[in-house]
Amino acid sequence: MQPLSGVTVLDFSRVLAGPMATQILAELGAEVIKVERPSIGDESRCFEPQLPHGESAYFFAFNRGKRSVTLNLKDPRGQEIARGLARKADIVVENFLPGTMDKMGLGYDGLALENPGLVYVSSTGFGQTGPYSARKGYDTIFQALSGIMWLTGHPDGPPAKAGIPVCDLTSGLWIVIAALTGLAGRGTDGRGCHLDLAMMDVQTSLLALAAARLFALDEDPVRSGTEHPGRVPSAAFQSADGGWLHISASDQHWLPLCRVLGLEELSADEALRSNAGRLAGRARVMEALREAIAGREHGPLVEALRAVKVPVGKMNTVREVFDDPHMLARGVVGSFDHPTEGVFPALRTPLRVSNAGSPEISTPPLLGADTESILKENLGLGEAEIAELRTTGVI
Repeated sequence: MQPLSGVTVLDFSRVLAGPMATQILAELGAEVIKVERPSIGDESRCFEPQLPHGESAYFFAFNRGKRSVTLNLKDPRGQEIARGLARKADIVVENFLPGTMDKMGLGYDGLALENPGLVYVSSTGFGQTGPYSARKGYDTIFQALSGIMWLTGHPDGPPAKAGIPVCDLTSGLWIVIAALTGLAGRGTDGRGCHLDLAMMDVQTSLLALAAARLFALDEDPVRSGTEHPGRVPSAAFQSADGGWLHISASDQHWLPLCRVLGLEELSADEALRSNAGRLAGRARVMEALREAIAGREHGPLVEALRAVKVPVGKMNTVREVFDDPHMLARGVVGSFDHPTEGVFPALRTPLRVSNAGSPEISTPPLLGADTESILKENLGLGEAEIAELRTTGVI
């Protein structure tokens, strides 16, 4: 039994943030019913890279463990079926533009009349209110608007996007937080709620440290590459054999770092023994460190620094991450057996639950694979009714 066993999620979301969130809920035990368009499905089913039998690796990454039902939500009968499913759901997740679900009779106010305990999470670009609420947006747009892109890259270069879709991924985590908050909150009186979650708000919340600097110093933060704006040294360095490593040293690590690198002149300077002093002397410190590290071999240097407890990390490629012995020991990669694509690797949910074990890696659904069984189980429809719905394009 996983922690969310017995919880039913009706998932109207598409592409990344919403599907990521509902996959997490599914792998923690919830039953997730994914509502998709007939014949087309979630548009991410068409995203690259495509696998040999036409499935999408992108779709596989965020839709494991769900049941797929196809519904034409523009058809009144499709809308009525969706309302029937919502009457039995604990959580609804949707990421349409504000007002879209209301027009289909699937907004929170209407559904809550028949299911007062419903927890309804609306994840949109800019929220349900405000002058931008009707705008569409994508991950990189939010990276630009939120200041994340402005802060990413090197000081002498242009702004850069993060190497992962950080806005979508963090919004997905906040959808999970919202859903669990709603579930916990209804324990007092049994009533659910509508949770308004804007991707732009989520990204702005990630500026906590940058905002603190702005508020404290009235200083607009700028790009700093791999360097930490408030700690020296905390940066990436290249070694003699071309390898990269990242060192992040506090005051207690400063003298051991200098000893390993043979920087007696720096270690003898009393002013550099505090982070404030090293911040003031950043240029001198960084130049000396770069020169010293450029003359050392990567592997032995990393080991020497670890031996004196200086925080250091080898800079891995993505492939190297999955060959790392610690990651192998933690079992971060598993697999599922898909009916058309066969055995396919997948990342495990990182949560480990003491009394339930690691959540299983489940298989992503084929489009509409569960339509018939869901309509029978949840709404009591018969074979003839289902066949008529299929013939007329409702499912």
